[in-house]
Amino acid sequence: MAHPLVWIGAQSPGALALPPANPTPSQMYAPRGVYLDDHLLIVADSGNHRVLIWHNVPERDGQPADIVLGQPDFYSEGLQAAGHGPRYGMYLPTGVIVIEGRLYIADSWNHRVLVWNRIPEASNTPPDGVIGQADLDGCEPSRGGDVSGGGFYWPYGIGWVASRFYVADTGNRRVLGWNGIPEDRQRPDLVLGQNNEFSHAENRGAAPSAHSFRWPHAVAGDATTLYVADAGNHRILGWTPVPERDEPARLVLEQRDMSTAWEMLHLPPSALALRFPYAVACADGRLIVADTANNRVLIWRTLPREGAFLPADNVIGQPDFDGNGENRWQAVERDTLCWPYGIAVSNNWLAIADSGNNRVMIWDISV
Repeated sequence: MAHPLVWIGAQSPGALALPPANPTPSQMYAPRGVYLDDHLLIVADSGNHRVLIWHNVPERDGQPADIVLGQPDFYSEGLQAAGHGPRYGMYLPTGVIVIEGRLYIADSWNHRVLVWNRIPEASNTPPDGVIGQADLDGCEPSRGGDVSGGGFYWPYGIGWVASRFYVADTGNRRVLGWNGIPEDRQRPDLVLGQNNEFSHAENRGAAPSAHSFRWPHAVAGDATTLYVADAGNHRILGWTPVPERDEPARLVLEQRDMSTAWEMLHLPPSALALRFPYAVACADGRLIVADTANNRVLIWRTLPREGAFLPADNVIGQPDFDGNGENRWQAVERDTLCWPYGIAVSNNWLAIADSGNNRVMIWDISV
């Protein structure tokens, strides 16, 4: 059975109140993104407008981070490095990923992706480059102009699937894809969710469909299938094979069909219900979804490829599929969740950015 291993963040006094959110090397405020591999843990500490890096995966509760980015030190907070500007700081960072030794951060409310050519070894190391803005001083939606393939509006998620770089350009209701790492101003090779790179209407200006989004928030996949967490439509969409061009999805979880977008607010929770799924990951043949507003993480033991309304096999954060309460409507415990926003998988470790509890939990999901 899956079980929690390590609690990163401030402990909750008596488990009856949320942990404190004051910035320190180990305390966080509403973390919304996480990256995990055999050697690194990287957390987008979104509420503190910074990113924390552990150079070894933590092995004990409350282990302090080694590096902070976006703030001058571990004890400072505030957007744009407390007013020093976007060149020096961040504004609600969310997605984090490492690709071929380079670090990419979705600095979402600065409407850009920041790039470090190697994993920083010192705090407050400035980025080496930026995608989505002309330079590190730029922070306007769509580079301050009209919607195009060269700019973003609230890019919340980043993905690297089958040697393609994806950005969930949430505010523009689309997913952009490049064959390889994009250079600045390079036009995307793929636009999903819109008729072209100059459009940005919610659900393409119509009802939800197999090729539209409301709030695309995260991207994951393997060589066969691309998955997108369409949080605003309360669903996961899947394309098999991985799309070469704009085309309808062949998989939808968990809606009855491609044209419905029920929040299921007034229906009982089950293995067939999602409310604002903000993150998706896949590894070792499993699909994992942060079912954020149901305060749980769902696991499919085999990757679904096509169809609709396919039940999950396991649940984390609730005693069963019928539960959906924040911390199970009780106290903050090691195995409870409150608005899990980000997830990352490495082998049999699952890192969960448990945003509402101001912490990151690492779970063993080997069973």
